[in-house]
Amino acid sequence: MNRYLDKFMATFPFEGLTYDDVTLVTQYADFLPDDASLETKLTSRQKMKIPFISAAMDTVTEAPMAIAMALAGGIGVIHKNLEEDDQAREVAKVKNYLNGLISRPVCFHANDDISFLRSEKRRMGLKFNGFPVLDDDERLVGMITSSDMRFAPMEARKLSDVMQKGMVTAKPGTSLKKAYDIMRANKIGKLPLVDKNGRVVGLYSFTDVQRLVENQKPTYNCDEHFRLRVSASVSGGKGDLSRMEKLADAGVDVVVVDSAHGHTKGIIDMTKYIVRNFPKVDVIAGNIATGEAAVALAKCGAHAVKVGIGPGSICTTRVVCGVGIPQLTAVYSAAKALRGTGVAVIADGGIKLSGDVPKAIAAGADSVMLGSVLAGSEESPGEKIYSNGRQFVVYRGMGSMAALKNGKGSRARYFQDNEEEDDLVPQGIEGMVPYSGHVKEIMTQFCGGLRASLGYCGTRTIRDLQERGKFYRVTAAGQREARPHDITITKEAPNYRT
Repeated sequence: MNRYLDKFMATFPFEGLTYDDVTLVTQYADFLPDDASLETKLTSRQKMKIPFISAAMDTVTEAPMAIAMALAGGIGVIHKNLEEDDQAREVAKVKNYLNGLISRPVCFHANDDISFLRSEKRRMGLKFNGFPVLDDDERLVGMITSSDMRFAPMEARKLSDVMQKGMVTAKPGTSLKKAYDIMRANKIGKLPLVDKNGRVVGLYSFTDVQRLVENQKPTYNCDEHFRLRVSASVSGGKGDLSRMEKLADAGVDVVVVDSAHGHTKGIIDMTKYIVRNFPKVDVIAGNIATGEAAVALAKCGAHAVKVGIGPGSICTTRVVCGVGIPQLTAVYSAAKALRGTGVAVIADGGIKLSGDVPKAIAAGADSVMLGSVLAGSEESPGEKIYSNGRQFVVYRGMGSMAALKNGKGSRARYFQDNEEEDDLVPQGIEGMVPYSGHVKEIMTQFCGGLRASLGYCGTRTIRDLQERGKFYRVTAAGQREARPHDITITKEAPNYRT
């Protein structure tokens, strides 16, 4: 409990504050910023290495973004403006990217054409090589590798003509370390796990097993099988029940029950349904802006709540509908109401610069969701364009007219499922943001800014900042003073752009 924060916020009982309205107070530190830990909780049951989540927007997060975020230690939420099967495929791409143990490996049959394997790899977006080959009774009869394909005789047509038949296998339940030893001893890149009936029940990939066993990339956000974690969004109501089943089958770790107004019967009912029927999948519910809503979602089983109505750079909900609470106050209200429950708080929207992140955390957030910050990255699905000699990326709100017209998920999120196209009422805009490079570079700057803030505040961890962070209210003059002023910027910094 942060008594200073409670006292500070009590002086603004009917006033909404956002990130620019406050500044953090420096405090004594007995450590360097590099010694600070950015580990935090994503939900009441899952942790992340860094407190960053990519938004479930159709110009922000598909598989490439989710992979990049998980490799950096965070997580990405695959948007729902995709058909059910397409969204599940995006989830599967992330789960199969880092193949420590593939629980359901992609297999082919001995009678399949070599050209069929190549076309399936392209269709599924698979970057790895090495597949089990089965007979007509689904029993393992061989392995096909990139070398087998590369050096296949000209006359070869079937996989049975080029596959390796003397395979090294292991039993189900073989540990990662044991698999590592077997593959090193036999100098093989893939190790299939085969049950007593000769059927493949799993597959180890040496490159990823080596990386994980030797802890070469400790920042990865992985599940217990060393696969990258990924999230996806669904709507409230019965329309997305089959979508939820397909996402669970694809291995999704966390589902976001997502709506512009999360304190509703549809979101509560959908949250209860997922918690009851998919107990291994964590649930994030939102969006909300009050403590009352946070408690309601927590009571129905949500493992985390997502806070933010109208703070996004492309959102017009507050001006179109006249509703919403400035983000700092909204985050604080939800976090205060959830104290002692273990339910995590995600601040969604309003993050413009890295300095906004520690402010959100000090207000009670466990992590932040990024939209516009990541929309300009190489990994975003937004269209890359040039304008006036600079590169930009198309970015639009999920409540924009284009998103509402093109995606069922957007219509459901804004309760306009059954509206004719001419009757749609948008709550967002379309625009473009400057191209900002790769996600890895962006996360380096944001994590560096957050570490520096923890150092300034004398807090080694996210939890410490939540419990000991202090705010001062900032005037308009203070806001101007905080930005570069009285100078013409000739070269932009990687973490500050005008």
